[in-house]
This record gives sequence, structure tokens and C-alpha cells, in this order.
Amino acid sequence: MATSPPASASTVGSSVPRTDGPPKVTGASRYVDDIPVMPGEIFGRTVRSPVPRGILRGVRLDPAFDWSDVTVVLAEDVPVNVVALILDDQPILATGKVNHAYEPIVLLGCADRLKLARAVQAVALDIDPLPPVLDARAALDGGEIIWGADNVIKRYLITNGRADAARERGEASEAAIDAALARCEVVVTGTYASHHQEQLYIEPQGVIAWWDEAGAHATGSIQCPFYVHKAFLRAFGLPPDRIHITQSVTGGGFGGKEEYPSIIALHAALLARKSGRPVRMIYDRTEDIEATTKRHPASCEITSGCDRDGALRALKIRILMDGGAYATLTQVVLSRGALHAAGAYRWDDVWIEATAVATNTPPNGAFRGFGAPQTIWAIERHLDRVARELGCDPLDLKAKNVLRPGDSTATGQVLRVSVAGEECITRAIAASGYRQKRAAGPVVRGRVARGIGLSVFMHGAGFTGSGERYYKGKVALDLAPGGRLRIRTASTDIGQGTETVFRQIAADAAGLPLDRVEFAVPCTTTVPDSGPTVASRTVMVVGSIVEAAARELASRVRAEQASAQEPRADGEGAAAGPPALSFEEAADRLLAREGQVTSLKQYEPPDYVRWDDEAYKGDAYPCFGWACDVAEVEVDLDTFEVTVVDFWSATDVGKAIHPVMCKGQIEGGSLQAIGWALSEEIVWQGGKIKNPRMTNYIIPTSLDAPPFHVVLVEEPFPFGPGGGAKGIGEMPMDGGAPAVAAAVEHATGIAARALPLTPERLLEAARGAAASRPLAGRGERL
Repeated sequence: MATSPPASASTVGSSVPRTDGPPKVTGASRYVDDIPVMPGEIFGRTVRSPVPRGILRGVRLDPAFDWSDVTVVLAEDVPVNVVALILDDQPILATGKVNHAYEPIVLLGCADRLKLARAVQAVALDIDPLPPVLDARAALDGGEIIWGADNVIKRYLITNGRADAARERGEASEAAIDAALARCEVVVTGTYASHHQEQLYIEPQGVIAWWDEAGAHATGSIQCPFYVHKAFLRAFGLPPDRIHITQSVTGGGFGGKEEYPSIIALHAALLARKSGRPVRMIYDRTEDIEATTKRHPASCEITSGCDRDGALRALKIRILMDGGAYATLTQVVLSRGALHAAGAYRWDDVWIEATAVATNTPPNGAFRGFGAPQTIWAIERHLDRVARELGCDPLDLKAKNVLRPGDSTATGQVLRVSVAGEECITRAIAASGYRQKRAAGPVVRGRVARGIGLSVFMHGAGFTGSGERYYKGKVALDLAPGGRLRIRTASTDIGQGTETVFRQIAADAAGLPLDRVEFAVPCTTTVPDSGPTVASRTVMVVGSIVEAAARELASRVRAEQASAQEPRADGEGAAAGPPALSFEEAADRLLAREGQVTSLKQYEPPDYVRWDDEAYKGDAYPCFGWACDVAEVEVDLDTFEVTVVDFWSATDVGKAIHPVMCKGQIEGGSLQAIGWALSEEIVWQGGKIKNPRMTNYIIPTSLDAPPFHVVLVEEPFPFGPGGGAKGIGEMPMDGGAPAVAAAVEHATGIAARALPLTPERLLEAARGAAASRPLAGRGERL
């Protein structure tokens, strides 16, 4: 009689070896450009607009060039010339007009790479240039209309307290917030700006596309396969089952491979369709930086009111985001930015107006944090200024007002579960020695000043509002021979560890060893639509239905075991002792009888989540992650170079499924935030990028990373997998910049309100501050 192996020890909460580690370390993993050449394959290139705005009169192919083996695709070759996203405003190839530099106009394909490069030079674009609109404020305030009726892509209004009551009465909500501010003892106003940021994933955009009797195929470096599937549905008008989108091993994304792969995949597929041959399209670094989406620049005008003792009362914010030439995902980026604009704090009265406009710069899109880093930068810097006005430490102001269980957010969401702002502050302050260092004042040794600063923030996990109910994300788990489980999901691993964590969740739920769980390659032909790999939802949302499906399959196998128990001699039920069949044998018997055993689960958000899209009120997210970041910096008082010498982050993750990868996410996101704060800057001239290379777009490397001290706070979310996990992928991007800026202010007295904090900007700010002070005060801090 066979026996079942004992249930596996829990892997949730332990840092097991990454399942994708060995193939990546040994070079066995195949990124898109590692995939073997297909028979007859050709290479694809894009001819792009050299001007940011103009009328496209025509395309001329040099008659002296040999075009016999070059495939040429123009807008007229596109069945439906729209990139399907939220709005139908972006063409696959420009026709009639161009709206930004680098807009794609012509596609070329050739088997000879050198000839293909020459072919690009043999294409002449006849474009009549028009004056571009390159500034968001100019786009909003009038002048040239380049998008829609007024250049406005989207606008939101969030109100609470008196402003909300006025709105419900049909009265002017802005007048109500102004009246609330007028009653406050201390009123502070400021404007805070943030800039473009390039995702700069290690692997550039790339895809291979081909057509056969099954339909259209695309395999590539893709974050969200069903986004590309949707784009193909619209552009080619094919039935869904004739579109096959597969993710290859992907070398990073950070949001940059969320929506943009639809464009490169469409381009490759168009070339493949016309040529009848497979097409490999891989961007080089310059093209990748120039043509793809970036973080949205933003400006936030904030007026706040509080009591003299620091109790926050009223908040008024105007947010302006630059969407670039087309909408892409701007509406939802703006939404998340607006929803996080009030910070992690209690306010009696709130009025937040958020507007996104179009400009003649390349479209902006998804980037880690998705709008929240821009507005959290603003509110954190503003509260540092309020603290200065009150004569108190920013820590005391923020700790006094941080949201607690039972408090309400700006949208009226009552915080019911998993609220850890206070604990994160306590843990970060204790770990960093913030109070002692802050009290000692800036430490100046020679011409180097050292200071310390902090930020407090929260980040919504999952889609906003009714998003999860709309998407109805699904996963499937199959029972495989030998009692193995196979996870089928559209949630992709782009380096963050999804494959490993999902296996941990499923193994624990089923009571199996980790090596008995497989992860299927995400392909739209074989996996259900789990929703995109975005919004810090992969573990919390999709992981929870992976867990449920694994439990269901294991339960069915164990029921099969129970049914095979030998009857007792007295005929009264099953015999005592071990089961007659092992788990593996029972699974095989179940499969032999039914052929296929699958659990398909659909996500349902908690019952308490209620959201009003029209009023933009209610439960914006099922729960929030919480964090407190502390940065310690040194500033060279001659060059104004800033070095982050220490960094602490106390981050609430709900439950750490894999502690090492949790810490890795937090450290990586924090370093990305430090880069955004100090060195990363797109240099624009006439709507074109002047530094599209890794040699002059400067990101921090491992050599620039400070020592990171991560404290994992676990305040479980009752509906999260593994005992309460929630999303953390985006949150680490939110707090680094304001913490660094606060530390620079502590060290130098320079209260920066705009990013990045380059030496040139800090020097200019120092000169301005010195000029505004009485002569006797000059040089006291600098």
C-alpha cells in the first residue's frame, strides 16, 4: 500500500532560491534577441519624424536606391490605424500630420542589417513644420490647440469636507475650500515640480512577429501580453483565437513595457504581414530612449491650512501633468497622482483638481509609482515647509497627522484594515537615529555638510476604485501527472520574482514541495487574462486567486485519496491508517478518469470596496501599503554634489512571501528614486532629446548606492495571500526623492521645490537664498 509524502514545510515567509535564477545565471534564459533566427527572418527598422509638429505631405523613396529586397510599410498599409488603449487617439503610423519628434511614419524590413540602415537614410519625409507646444502650462492656458478641443486629456476633482458639501449643493467647491483655508491659523502656499524620467530597463524594447495558418504571432519583451492582444484585435480585425502573444524572458520593465510593446509589436507584425516573413525588431538604446514613454512631468500648486499646534485642517491642490502628444495611460496616471496628493495624512477639508494636457513631446506613460511619486514629492516637500513655518521638526508634524485606523482619506475611504503608518514611522526613526542626528543640527566638516531627512507615504495596492471588478482577472491551475501543479496566468515575471512567489503561494496552499509547482510561459493562447502586471496587484490580487485555485486542486486530489481508503472490517467506513493512494497516485487516477483537472478562479474584491466613478469618492483601493524613508546625505559646499551616505526604509508589506525579494524591491525602487532626485534628467531642445544614451542620461549604479537598511513591517491584509501579503512594487519609488531633499535642506538650508537636485540647480538656489538674506547672515549654513 503506497503512502503520501508528508505535507511540505511552509515556503511562504522564507527566502527560497529564485526559480528563474539558475537559467539566468548560466545564460540558458532566452531574451528576445537570444531566440534562434527563424527561417527567412528579416530585421525591422522605423523611420521617424525629425520635427515635433508638422503637416506630413508625403514620403519619398530615393529612386537611386535598390528597394528590391526591402519591405516598405506606410500608413496606407495599416488595416485600422489606431493603437488600441484607453482612447483611440494614437496612430500606428502617422498620416496627415505629426505630433511629436520620433513619431513613426515608415517601417522598413530587410534581411541585410547594413542595407537596412542605408534604406532608412534613403527615405525622405516631406513635412511642413508647425510651431510646437512644448510646455504643459502653455498647452493649458491657450494658444495652439494640438489635441481635442482644448488640449485637456483628462481632469479630475476630488473634494471632502466643506468643499464636498458645497459640491453636493451645487455650489462652488473652490469657494468653499478657500473659505476653509481663510479660517485656519497658519496658511502656507507653494509650487512643486517634477520632471521626466526614463525607465532605462537593461533590455531594450524588442519583439519577433510572424504570420502562419494559425494567425498572427508576436513574442517579445512584454509586460502585459493581453494589452498587445487587444492592440492586434483592433488593428487587424482578427478573431481573438487567431492572435498569439507570448512573453519571452524580459529584462526589466518598470512600466516602460506596459503599453509601449503594443506599438513595436504592431510594427513588426505589419512588416511580417507585408513581407510574408518573420520580422525581428529590436531597438538600440538611443531609439529606445527617444521614442518610448517616460514618467509624466508634473507641477503641483498647494495651499494648506493648519492650527498653530500643527493639526492639519484644509488642503487645496492644483495638479498639472504633461501627457505628451497622445493619451496612452495618462488618465489613470493622473488619477493615481490625484488620489495620493493629500499624502498619508488627515485633513478636514480637501479640494484637489488634477488636469493632464497634451504637448508636442513624445507620449508619456506608465512608470513605477504611476503618478504617485510626483504628488507625494509635492505634499512631502510642502509639509516640510509647513513645519518650518511652525518651527517644529517635520517628523513631529507628520507623526501627529498620519492616518490611523478609522480615519478617512480625501475620497472618504474609511481605513478599516492593514493601516501601518505609525509603526513605519516608529521603526524607521529607531533604526536611523533620526531624532539624535536631527537635533545635533547639520554636521559640517571642512566644506562638506551632512544632514538627515524623512518622508512618510502610502500607496494604494491594486487597481483604483472599480478597476478590479471591471477587469475580472482570472488564473488557471492545472493538475499535472505525478501530482504536480501548473500555474497559468497572464501575470508576467519581468525580474521582480513573480514566478518564484506564485510557486511559493501555490505550494503552501496545496501542501506540496516547491519543486512540484510549475509556471507556464505567459501566452494569450494558453493562459487566462489575469489583468496586467501593474498597480502593485500581482501578488495581492492575482496571488490570492492562485492560492484559492491551488487549495481547490489539492482538495480534489485528497478527496480522491479518501475515496480509495480500504473499508474497515466491520463495514463502517474507511480503515484507519495511511491512505491507500499517495497524493501522486490519487492525482494520476483523477486525471485518468477526467482527462483534464483545472481550477479556474476569478478575483472578487472585498465586499466593503465601494467606489463612485462619477463623484470620484469611496474606497479608492482595497488597502494601502505604508512606509517611512529616512535619508542621510553629504553635500559638497563648493560643488554642491550630493551623496546619499545612508538610507533607511520601514515598509509595510502586509506579509513578506519572500523576504529577500521584498527587500530587493524596496532597495531597487529606492535607488531609482534617488536617481530621479539627484541625477536623472532628460535634456530637451526643440522637442528633441539631447542625451539619449546611458553615457549622458545618468542613473545611479551599484557603486552609487548607499547602504540600505530595510525594515519589513508586516500588518497583514486579510484578503492577501500567504497570510496577508499586499503589493509593494511601486511604493519604494514614492518616498526617496522627498527624503533626500529634506536631508539636503537640513544640511544646507536650501529648500528645493523642483527636481532634479543637480549641483547646478542647488548652486543657483544657494545664490538666490544668499542674495535674499541680510549681509550678516550670509554663509551661516553654506
